[in-house]
Amino acid sequence: MPQINAERWRAVETLVDHFCETDQVPAIALQAMVEGTSRCYRKGRQRVNDEREPLREDAIFLVASITKPFVVLGVLNLLEAGELLLGDRVKRFIPEFGCSGKHGITVRHLMTHTSGLPDMLPNNRELRSANAPLSEFVKQICQLTPDEPPGRIVQYQSAGIAILAEVIQRVSDLSCAEYLKQALFEPLEMHDTSLGVPDEWSTGNQPKIDRITEIRIPEELNIEPHWDWNSSYWRGFGAPWGGLFTTPSDLANLVEMLQQGGRYQHKQVFSARTIEEATRNQLNDIPGLSKSARQGKGWGLGWQIVTAANSDYYGDLLSPTAYGHGGATGTLLWIDPQLKASAIILTTQPQEPHGRFLARISNTIVATIEQ
Repeated sequence: MPQINAERWRAVETLVDHFCETDQVPAIALQAMVEGTSRCYRKGRQRVNDEREPLREDAIFLVASITKPFVVLGVLNLLEAGELLLGDRVKRFIPEFGCSGKHGITVRHLMTHTSGLPDMLPNNRELRSANAPLSEFVKQICQLTPDEPPGRIVQYQSAGIAILAEVIQRVSDLSCAEYLKQALFEPLEMHDTSLGVPDEWSTGNQPKIDRITEIRIPEELNIEPHWDWNSSYWRGFGAPWGGLFTTPSDLANLVEMLQQGGRYQHKQVFSARTIEEATRNQLNDIPGLSKSARQGKGWGLGWQIVTAANSDYYGDLLSPTAYGHGGATGTLLWIDPQLKASAIILTTQPQEPHGRFLARISNTIVATIEQ
């Protein structure tokens, strides 16, 4: 039975200590799970420039793009309820989306980053600096012309995830944040998780908002007073492509569900077939996608399939069956079915251009596993 070697685990803690004590990373919280057993470790400070406040045991992190597979799971919940199909054209649910070359874009295209849409709107920075609402982002994405026709290229696109969130809203008549709360967070007992910071997190004697870690903003992004990830605007915005707030222990509940084929505790949250489809490489099944377009890439439904080409986050030791997602705020979640292992690494230091600390931590975690 696979297990974590206690002596080798010290190397993980030593590396995390080194990153934090040399100020390469302000804070790191991680949780590694192998065959039902887990190891947790945390180091650093709650605020970037305040050495007096160490990282809280109950710290909440903005996990950036790890948000994306949650939105996809929300849409898959609608699929299981018979509300839509992966092959449905998006314009079926959002009529105004079906223009400027987007007529043929399907739900599957958006989930697998093959829609041809760009990652962000051309004026993304200006919209955020102006504190534009999510509805304005969706409106402008609906007016975009794709870079390529759907199903021709694999191009990471936050814009497509924003549209999936709009599909959730139009089909369920609930905001994406509320739908995810009811369909995912509550069944998975993720009580410290929310898409965007809700008002109730600012109330009470011990408001949850005080538990949110501060992110160190890279100099190249620190140009507008209300633009950054720490601003009240961005915290409340609830970006479907990057606005999830959560903890390692909450994410561990999600991991348990995925590893158990959709089952969490005594509840079947998703069918095993849905999870199997979401976590296998879908790119081979997309008509029109050339071999060269697929080469070195892998996408399930919302989940990235780990390959040598994307090891900057995942490291070098995961098996070909591994999948996960990273976040621009310096976060990573991966699951390796072959190793029967998973890891959650949440930090407050964006991965690029400051180094490959997430991959180094991942390698060190994998090296602790005894088969």
